[in-house]
Amino acid sequence: MVSLRQIRSFVAVYEAASFTGAAAREGATQSGISQHIKQLEAELGVVLLTRTGRAVAPTQAGRLYYAQCVDVLKRLDAAQQGIAVKALQGRVRVGLMPTFTRAVLAPALEKFLGLAPGAEISVIEAYSGVLTDMVLSGDLDFAVVPAFEGSTGLSQQLIIRDREMLVSSRTRLRDHLEPVRLRDLGALKVILPGMQNTRRRTIETYFSTNDVRVAQRLELDAMMGTLQFVTASDWVAVLPFVMMMYDLDSDRFTIRPLDDPPFHSEFVLIEPSRRAMSPVAALFASTLKNEAEQAGRVFQARIAVGAGPRAAPKRRRAPAAAT
Repeated sequence: MVSLRQIRSFVAVYEAASFTGAAAREGATQSGISQHIKQLEAELGVVLLTRTGRAVAPTQAGRLYYAQCVDVLKRLDAAQQGIAVKALQGRVRVGLMPTFTRAVLAPALEKFLGLAPGAEISVIEAYSGVLTDMVLSGDLDFAVVPAFEGSTGLSQQLIIRDREMLVSSRTRLRDHLEPVRLRDLGALKVILPGMQNTRRRTIETYFSTNDVRVAQRLELDAMMGTLQFVTASDWVAVLPFVMMMYDLDSDRFTIRPLDDPPFHSEFVLIEPSRRAMSPVAALFASTLKNEAEQAGRVFQARIAVGAGPRAAPKRRRAPAAAT
């Protein structure tokens, strides 16, 4: 009879594409994981995984069985949580990019802790690659990252579709809040995230397909450092509106939406496919999404094409510092 341990071992090997990685994730030995897979294949009478040296790849039967196993594990997890006492208590482990910690995190935390005062929450700030690995390993309940093509072992849902902005010193460019065509500005000195950051690739693609001239590039994966350098220099940055929405009336920045064509970025919530999100984690995810959606409403009120500047949104709290 197939055991739950065998199923978990198979899912771990499938997602890690490695017996060593699966053993580390499951807190087991490599030989133990290998034995579980052998027993499972013998019980089912099919080969689920092929092994070539250290490389592990699923067979067609393995791919079909994996989808069923993930569904079983998620249903079991949901059933256990469904009968749990004090569902809105417990620990939530979340990963966020500086884009979200700077403007969205503080109001989301305030609302969440008011709804679930007994919850414990841990927030890790990092860039998308690190956060994706942490979700896959089970170190985070969920993370918010730029949209990507997906990864085995992860499910994702859209959080927001946001507008990208040109951010410069208030003394550098005029026409604050007015749409801008980058190709009309001449050669720019641009601060960019490192190549391992998903946003770097999308920004470079926008530049190359829209005749944007770049005089110099500066790689800087430090958001506070980026903003401070922008205010003190003639360098510019391309940043999501959600990150800058509480700076619209600051005297530090000129903020302009990229236009002709508009440049949008999508941010998604990722979570392990094999797990059901706990009620308390789902509550925080929903609260975070609601706060992120505020960016769209502020954009329409303040910066939408054809709309002149209007009153700033009430600032509930100073943005959290990003490091």
